[in-house]
Amino acid sequence: EVQLVESGGGLVQPGGSLRLSCAGSGFTFSNYAINWVRQAPGKGPEWVSGMSSGGAFATYADSVKGRFTISRDNTKNTLYLQMNSLKPEDTAAYYCKVLIGSRDYRGQGTQVTVFS
Repeated sequence: EVQLVESGGGLVQPGGSLRLSCAGSGFTFSNYAINWVRQAPGKGPEWVSGMSSGGAFATYADSVKGRFTISRDNTKNTLYLQMNSLKPEDTAAYYCKVLIGSRDYRGQGTQVTVFS
């Protein structure tokens, strides 16, 4: 069974930092690109960042470029998102997602709240 478990969210003041983790199991983690997506209350999902299967390529939404860094450790089946210089508009539930075959899997999410 494919599982993705996010962790690392919390409450932080503007300008602060958080590091999110996404642990995968039930599939060959190192074979798949994985993405971070977020969803703020009352809004649709927003793609944040993605990383290729081997970690050589990373892409970012313009809204987080220069502040967030995606990385992965395939020996630990874990994807990370280092978030610096956080802003109130970064407040959202953050999910990792992987497309395997024709099915999109995602975890339960971890909440990030940036408050003044």
